[in-house]
Amino acid sequence: MVSAIVMLFAPGSHAQQLEHANGSSGRSPQPGKRTFTATCAGCHGLDGRGGERGPNIAGSAKLQRLSDAEIANIVSTGVPGTGMPAFGSLGAPEVQAVVSYFRFLQGRHASIALPGDPSRGKTTFFGKAECSSCHMMQGQGGFLGPDLSNYGAARSVTEILDVITHPAGSNGSGQKFVAAVTHSGLKVTGLVRNEDNFSLQLLTPEGTFYFLQKSDLESLEYQDRPVMPLDYSQRLSSAELNDLASYLMSVGRSQKADRPVNRQEE
Repeated sequence: MVSAIVMLFAPGSHAQQLEHANGSSGRSPQPGKRTFTATCAGCHGLDGRGGERGPNIAGSAKLQRLSDAEIANIVSTGVPGTGMPAFGSLGAPEVQAVVSYFRFLQGRHASIALPGDPSRGKTTFFGKAECSSCHMMQGQGGFLGPDLSNYGAARSVTEILDVITHPAGSNGSGQKFVAAVTHSGLKVTGLVRNEDNFSLQLLTPEGTFYFLQKSDLESLEYQDRPVMPLDYSQRLSSAELNDLASYLMSVGRSQKADRPVNRQEE
């Protein structure tokens, strides 16, 4: 158990900058947000999903199974012999507030208001927005993009909408679509997963991987199109965007609550 909770919370060395970045200079609607930002976010990120010095604690299945009392004890006493310090200077009310905010980041905050209708958002996801052509959701959808089943578990409405409507900064991964034709006449169009001077690995929208030797190619055309569409703010109305965000949040939170233990996280 000790190894699973190493560095659960670690002190942040830039508390003022983090508070400013998180917009928490005023009173926070979530209990413990200010304390979490000042003491924990420096290592684990403002959203608890990991940073340069600390792991993802908001998405850890093992930490999901710990009780509030166990989490509070870790915050107060630390884990001897590890990078997790004790925060003995925090009083009991502050520790409990941090635990409450930690649960919020895990997606257990039941009172979160959704901005739209999740059922309409599902229709948009699989229909007009065509998100499912690239993304998987609860076992349905495409393979080019990441599985979004857990995406909305601990993300805010603002963050989700910003990624949807301004994706350039969020998916600037250098990934490219290419159309390849081999000397034998095989035509493959897909997303570049790996490439070097001699070979190319492509993933097609159907989820098939192709490993091609460049010496076997008749032609190779790099297509000038973004991995994620850039026109959702024009293609979708504000109501449809809110519905889509609500669908992602609703599914993500239900996935967090119901998912089985992932042995790789233990």
